[in-house]
Amino acid sequence: MSGAPSPAGPPRPTPPIPILPYSRIVGQDELKVALELNFIAPDIGGVLVSGQRGTAKSTVVRAFALMSGGALPVTLPINATDDRVLGGWELDALMQGEPKRQPGLLEEAHVKGLLYVDEVNLLDDHIVNIILDVVSTGVLSVQREGLDTTAHVSFGLVGTMNPEEGSLRAQLLDRFGLMVPTAELGIEDRHRMIDAVLTFEEELRVEDSAWIRAAEQDNERLRGGLLAARDRLPRVRLDGKMIRLCAEAAARTGAVGQRGDLLVARAARALAAKDDARRVEPAHVRRVLPLALRHRRPESAHGSAFGWGQDEDAAVSDLFG
Repeated sequence: MSGAPSPAGPPRPTPPIPILPYSRIVGQDELKVALELNFIAPDIGGVLVSGQRGTAKSTVVRAFALMSGGALPVTLPINATDDRVLGGWELDALMQGEPKRQPGLLEEAHVKGLLYVDEVNLLDDHIVNIILDVVSTGVLSVQREGLDTTAHVSFGLVGTMNPEEGSLRAQLLDRFGLMVPTAELGIEDRHRMIDAVLTFEEELRVEDSAWIRAAEQDNERLRGGLLAARDRLPRVRLDGKMIRLCAEAAARTGAVGQRGDLLVARAARALAAKDDARRVEPAHVRRVLPLALRHRRPESAHGSAFGWGQDEDAAVSDLFG
């Protein structure tokens, strides 16, 4: 019958989330390493990313979350309240006299694998402390408003900040395992970045895009490598000589407190696992020093001075021959 509607046909597959695949991100190599090490060794305790607007901080974090966990990260809003973070009661059910607990963002992050705190330097210090405590202990304890629950949770933590908008207190800076300032791209990388983004935008409109399939296959290979490194981690040897090297390097660069020493060791071990090495070598230690220590030096405690350059390298050069 001519007036009958045509069949709808099979449903089209859900289009890819419009975020450049992690395997096609250009530059920001140090940030990628930090995110990957934190994934391999969750006890590192999170990554803090500092950079001005437009330096692709959020893009890299979201692309990493999609690659490693298959979903966008749980994102904490700046105006988050205790009950939104920790969990509370569902208001609609409570008004009907049926108390029903509503899980918070930290439990959601446990399911999805990654909690993303954008503009962490603008978040209430109390909320940041809660998050960092849970990441450190792996225990979410809620005792408020008639709630008394305890749960074991595990998730990656990434915070980003624009230093132009204010600093983060030294006590909170120190609680992040690794810290990375985003790098300004050179001309060649800017060219490659523009090409990658424009190509991706065009390929999103192509049904069953070969370019996107290749990028997703590369993402799967990356994820498989990270999972294999996580499995290898317990078998990577960190001997007494390397432990002493971690401690001496932290002392030479003026790192405040002892947390930095431990983070150098954890990050070096994760890097060795990533490299499929059986033991931590001096090269692993040296590579992670800036990641673990740049935000623990005295000059970093009072603002946004997160640099690492010739002076820091010179302070430890003789340790590495």
